[in-house]
Amino acid sequence: MSNSSKEIPYKIYLEENEMPTQWYNVRADMKKKPAPLLNPGTLKPMTFADLQPVFCDELVKQELDDTHAYIDIPQEIREFYKMYRPSPLVRAYCLEKKLGTPAKIYYKFEGNNTSGSHKLNSAIAQAYYAKKQGLKGVTTETGAGQWGTALSMACSYFDLDCKVYMVKVSYEQKPFRREVMRTYGASVTPSPSEHTAVGRKILQEHPGTSGSLGCAISEAVETATSLEGYRYVLGSVLSQVLLHQTVIGLEAKAALEKYNIQPDIIIGCAGGGSNLGGLISPFMGEKLRGEKDYKFIAVEPASCPSLTRGKYAYDFCDTGKVCPLAKMYTLGSGFIPSANHAGGLRYHGMSSILSELYDQGLMEARSVEQTEVFEAAEQFARVEGILPAPESSHAIRVAIDEALKCKETGEEKTIVFGLTGTGYFDMTAYQKYNDGDMSDYIPTDADLQVGFDGIPKFPGNEF
Repeated sequence: MSNSSKEIPYKIYLEENEMPTQWYNVRADMKKKPAPLLNPGTLKPMTFADLQPVFCDELVKQELDDTHAYIDIPQEIREFYKMYRPSPLVRAYCLEKKLGTPAKIYYKFEGNNTSGSHKLNSAIAQAYYAKKQGLKGVTTETGAGQWGTALSMACSYFDLDCKVYMVKVSYEQKPFRREVMRTYGASVTPSPSEHTAVGRKILQEHPGTSGSLGCAISEAVETATSLEGYRYVLGSVLSQVLLHQTVIGLEAKAALEKYNIQPDIIIGCAGGGSNLGGLISPFMGEKLRGEKDYKFIAVEPASCPSLTRGKYAYDFCDTGKVCPLAKMYTLGSGFIPSANHAGGLRYHGMSSILSELYDQGLMEARSVEQTEVFEAAEQFARVEGILPAPESSHAIRVAIDEALKCKETGEEKTIVFGLTGTGYFDMTAYQKYNDGDMSDYIPTDADLQVGFDGIPKFPGNEF
């Protein structure tokens, strides 16, 4: 519960000199570390040499580092951050009043940059390390398009080529975000495509498929490993990405401490884990060290419920099965969400870090249906003046639910959630909701079993 002696402004801003100079690596404070990535051929932990052909050298080091709690943010990245950071921590006074709740609600707003989301925090870091290594360009995947937009912007800044494989359903539904990527100089290909061997195989096995992040990852990795001077970069899931995104949580924590505010509940949407992991990591570190306690809630779509209905096992990170095996909560690398799914949280698995924390009972997970997500999104937009991204709106939904529980009990809890970005390029989904054409899709147990059947079976990977 907050205990502030100062009047809380609508927006809490940090000064430039209060910005983080280091990223926080939560793995250093985890007594039980996330399981290592495995080489799918040998089933042994991936080494630097194994990962070097796919990722930038410095990013491989960050991926494998589970001992150093803090890693310096290079000066060039910090200078770029200053264009849009520190981002504000906003007190949702109008939403509180509308709900009639005694709860205090804050959101960390990450949409105040051209890419429109938090994804730029890691995109600029990964582009920097690629440029520093002397590479020609990078390849990647994108779901709803925020990551592809952010990476194209970062690559433009460092004069790197950027090849983006965009999930086909999003490529068709979100043409404006696609055009922003092209404006920044990126090439954008709907996935699965005929451009890669793995894409052609997926199309043959699933004709007419709307695609998935797992499909797009496979294509991006194949392209990166077949072109000299290119590496693959990922917008979520990997530990290196969660590391870069901790600027969100570190800033949020500093802003709260500036006004002596102690949060009770911290909420984030969860697809692959970049936003949620970045927001909660510094607070989770306090919990792991026994300094403070918080309630953490991961919110995922009911149509792609990896934490709430998935299996905790080693699985491929991509549909084409060309990536390492990661131990995570997964629906199976072959699982493809319904095309009706309106947001970008379409990944079949969850970050190994977040999966391990969830498995240890250190955080909760909830799944929500998309019609109630968009109901919360419109309610938020009408009183707070920001049109939220569909992904962020999952967190808004549960933040509202928790605030209404406080209304019932009379508890004055302090709720913090991540507003990952804006939804101005997601108007097709809003139109469907407003026209009454949006429906909910919840996969049956039989639907999920098809994905589970594809999880690799080997000794020690029982689930």
